[in-house]
Amino acid sequence: MKIKPKKERKFGKGSRPCHRCGAYGPTVRTLGLYLCRQCFREIAPKLGFKKYC
Repeated sequence: MKIKPKKERKFGKGSRPCHRCGAYGPTVRTLGLYLCRQCFREIAPKLGFKKYC
């Protein structure tokens, strides 16, 4: 049985994963959301955010 090594720790900008899909990269951390941009765009209307032109 092989043991997988733990995932390498990331430091810097992409260090926090999205709570919804687990993707690293640009995350929206406002108000403790911790969602990636794509997930935030899908959920934002349900959370009460409005898009202004």
